[in-house]
Amino acid sequence: MRLDVNLLDYLLIAVYFATVLAIGFAARRRISSSLDFFLAGRGLPAWITGLAFVSANLGAIEILGMAANGAQYGAMTVHYYWIGAVPAMVFLGIVMMPFYYRSKVRSVPEFLSRRFNGATQLLNALMFAVAQILIAGVNLYALALVMEALLGWPLPVSVVVSALIVLSYITLGGLSSAIYNEVLQFFVILAGLIPLTVLGLVKVGGVAGLFDKVRQSALGEGGLHTWAGTAGANPMQAHWIGIVFGLGFVLSFGYWTTNFAEVQRALSARNTNAARMTPIIAAFPKLLIPLVTVLPGMIALVLFGDLGKGQDYNDAIPLLMRDLLPNGVLGVAVTGLLASFMAGMAANISGFNTVFTNDIWQAHVRPDRPDGHYLKVGRVATVAGVALGVGTAFIAAGYSNIMNYLQALFSFFNAPLFATFVVGLFWRRMTPWAGFWGLLAGTLSAFASYFAYKAGVVDFGTELNASFWGAGIAFAVDVLVSVIVTLVTTPKPERELRGLVYGLSAADLEGDALAGDERWYRSPVLLGTGAVILAALLYGVIL
Repeated sequence: MRLDVNLLDYLLIAVYFATVLAIGFAARRRISSSLDFFLAGRGLPAWITGLAFVSANLGAIEILGMAANGAQYGAMTVHYYWIGAVPAMVFLGIVMMPFYYRSKVRSVPEFLSRRFNGATQLLNALMFAVAQILIAGVNLYALALVMEALLGWPLPVSVVVSALIVLSYITLGGLSSAIYNEVLQFFVILAGLIPLTVLGLVKVGGVAGLFDKVRQSALGEGGLHTWAGTAGANPMQAHWIGIVFGLGFVLSFGYWTTNFAEVQRALSARNTNAARMTPIIAAFPKLLIPLVTVLPGMIALVLFGDLGKGQDYNDAIPLLMRDLLPNGVLGVAVTGLLASFMAGMAANISGFNTVFTNDIWQAHVRPDRPDGHYLKVGRVATVAGVALGVGTAFIAAGYSNIMNYLQALFSFFNAPLFATFVVGLFWRRMTPWAGFWGLLAGTLSAFASYFAYKAGVVDFGTELNASFWGAGIAFAVDVLVSVIVTLVTTPKPERELRGLVYGLSAADLEGDALAGDERWYRSPVLLGTGAVILAALLYGVIL
């Protein structure tokens, strides 16, 4: 699978590396406090944080994983975008960001501390830290694997070089550096994937030619539809209930509304309206990302007959790059892959260092220290996070489709957290210890469901469908335990819940609206509704 790269391609890669490091050095001059390091001083405009929000998710997992899903499951993969992302992103912007932003919390675990107690904060912080290290390892492993196959770089060299570059610019410039690099990376990624998609479509005879060839592939007619067959047989072996409830509600809302690696980008915005607009701005490019991820996966399926047999589905994008791209364009595509891996890993590490410093170290290990102490701890945590990410990189090696691994992680860590969060947000009676025991029980039930599937005790059909059902089980168990514990424990007084639950606003909060926020194109409700309508219309094209 080795690529025929030349000096021009390597020059483009070198220019990219130099640029991201330069951004890190430039951002370093703005770091004077822990707030600057962890949340970019809460001073960024919505269009910057919005692009960073979508780019942080557009990592190796998204590009290689969704292309792998496109090859393995066909058009049904778009569920991860149109029902599995956009509605939850809009809900985050319209409903939840005001609670996050105006409470002035620095992280999701800190919000849980205020709503529930320190034990719930610590439990969530530990689970989040573990999840981010595991996902950072996926990004590193995927990068190393691709660089070894395409450029001939030894696996250890690829891991170390990419890890050191991410480590350098986050340690130097904190979240500001990560966000500005993510904006750059968003455009670099598209510059690499769009030519790949266009040339792939030309190779298979356009959209009509692709559809004809998919019908003749192992996927058959089912590979061209999204909802057809979801009450019976389909490539994903998923029932519509699992898709709607497991993916569209629990996994989706659990990821997009409570995953601090994403929420952190919105918390760095300059005011409440910009924070609300951040995920909604990101929702519009998210609608169209399947054109450069899922579609190339389907193209690879019909061009490479051994995909999924002798060849891993994860190789879909690298194989297309090898066979379709000329030099120069090839350099841009390789740079785009590098950018995607780094964007994903930077989001994991910047989220990890913030939660470790604020919600573990400051809250439970060394409280009441000077701000400079926590800034230093944040930089040390960045180094440790990258080192641990290198160590976990090879856990992903046992999966021929890394998206299966990722969805299992989300069902473990995000689904129960969403249950705790949403019940606590809308039910003020929920008690502090209900938050802790509900979250713990939901998490353990997700693990139990997954291991029961792997042991053959329960048959969910596919890894992805097992994640859908595992997420649903975790959500239901979390809610049930939360209700039971609430009935036998004491709730917080209302004065401690103001600004933290629906219907109890904090009267002492000052408005932070800026000039122009009242214009229609800055309305979270209007634009968010438009994004959801567009998702429904896109479904109409490939039911």
